[in-house]
Amino acid sequence: MAPDEDPLMQSAGGDGAQRWSHSVVEPDDHRVPLVFASPHSGQDYPPEFVAASRLTALSLRRSEDAFVDQLFSAAPGMGAPLLRAHFPRVYIDPNREPFELDPGMFDAPLPDFVNTASPRVGGGLGTIAKVVANGEEIYQDKLNFEQARRRIEAHYFPYHATLQHLLERTRRRFGCYLLVDCHSMPSIGGPMDADPGLRRLDIVLGDCHGTSCAPAVTAVAENALRGQGFTVRRNVPYAGGYTTRHYARPKEGLHALQIEVNRSLYMDELRIAPAVGLPRVKAALTHLIETLSQIDPEVLRVR
Repeated sequence: MAPDEDPLMQSAGGDGAQRWSHSVVEPDDHRVPLVFASPHSGQDYPPEFVAASRLTALSLRRSEDAFVDQLFSAAPGMGAPLLRAHFPRVYIDPNREPFELDPGMFDAPLPDFVNTASPRVGGGLGTIAKVVANGEEIYQDKLNFEQARRRIEAHYFPYHATLQHLLERTRRRFGCYLLVDCHSMPSIGGPMDADPGLRRLDIVLGDCHGTSCAPAVTAVAENALRGQGFTVRRNVPYAGGYTTRHYARPKEGLHALQIEVNRSLYMDELRIAPAVGLPRVKAALTHLIETLSQIDPEVLRVR
């Protein structure tokens, strides 16, 4: 199988052109019980979506975890697959439940199965976001639910089907897994965040307050990053999203850890462009990947 080929990857059209929902960079040999995922670094903005927005293309991109897939690109060379979403977070957020939607965004009442009352929806950041990172509203007009449903089916479900496939394959091979969900965060807390207006430290590790990942594993990651000169905090302001909670069952040897990297360390946040710090951050995260890959699988399997 070619490095970017995946049997569950699906194409999702929108404007008549073929576009892929996601891709997987596979290792030559999946030799460690790790899976890396970058759900928010996609840059495939459908033209019809951009046309429906009241914002500029650059404003839409400021919700992106830009370049995160590049920062963690060493994972396949160390024996772990890397899943990359191609659709942008502002279009579909796979780190939510399938249908977390704000009813105020739609032109008719939503079906009963839709979660309209979650804190994420309240903050405007559901499966289909109402606002971008600085609180500006995205859409000019109300949305149609059937269009939203098709968008979710074309992107969200294929992404999670592949993630589930990778994790199950890892569990079968090693009897355990560690999912590393890779993100970036604005250098200053936004209006919908728990720390609005506050400058953030370098890296936040989210293990849902010790419930999604064995504390010993989180400690390995924390020590590796501190050893590279970064300031690190656990669970504040991000403890872990839907992916971290949904796929983690540490008592069964199934762990998930979310990593948030301060964007100011490696990019120009206004222009969405790489900065001089990117090579240093990538090297540090490569060291982290190597450190995690050396964890004895028995540590993950311990009940």
